[in-house]
Amino acid sequence: MRIDVLTLFPEMCEGVFGTSILGKAREKGIVSLNAVNFRDFSGNKHNSVDDTPYGGGGGMVLKPDPIFAAVEHVLAVLGNQKKPRIILMCPQGQTYTQQMAEELAQEEHLIFICGHYEGYDERIREHLVTDELSIGDYVLTGGELPALTVIDSIVRLQPGALGNETSAVTDSFSTGLLEYPHYTRPAEFRGWKVPDILLSGHHANIEVWRREQALQRTLERRPDLLETAELTVKDKTALERLKRSSSNTL
Repeated sequence: MRIDVLTLFPEMCEGVFGTSILGKAREKGIVSLNAVNFRDFSGNKHNSVDDTPYGGGGGMVLKPDPIFAAVEHVLAVLGNQKKPRIILMCPQGQTYTQQMAEELAQEEHLIFICGHYEGYDERIREHLVTDELSIGDYVLTGGELPALTVIDSIVRLQPGALGNETSAVTDSFSTGLLEYPHYTRPAEFRGWKVPDILLSGHHANIEVWRREQALQRTLERRPDLLETAELTVKDKTALERLKRSSSNTL
């Protein structure tokens, strides 16, 4: 997989690209991560990439020409390949989810556009990008941190990126539910003990316990997820029992 990030601050991206899971995946050749400064494609002596908005108003707007030129440069370097997904990080975009991460993880090439200032020239949205994404209902200074968040969630799904290949499969949201609680050594810490079931060595019972814990945690914290989660008959029976138990303690 190849990922290019168009940004005015490539140093922000490179710092993240070289560390932790992203850094290891890059070293292994699992993913190619590249930061492209679209100021290099400004085409004017002042290297400006923004201008005042037509019609007046506050703030500055990113010009279309340097961003189009940067994307075209990336595509020209790669030669005749199918058009990649070109993603605009924007508060107006679709709210990002784990399901979208799993979808994007199947792509061969992604290009992220990270803006600053007041906004983008609308022609970038209309004629260049394929997707607009938001990581939440709030506004940040620029698109770099949201883009890096999305990239991290995608890269960790690539085969070989994680030391334990089952980790990504059992993460919260990947199964449609929140993840079950985890414990490690010591078995007792300051009087707080690990649940006996996890020390039993009975793997079938442990799996049942973990599933019920995931159902309970989702019911308590994100009941909205249960509306779309794929639940078995056993799951539904367990949920009804958990709901009755919860109502009896109120």
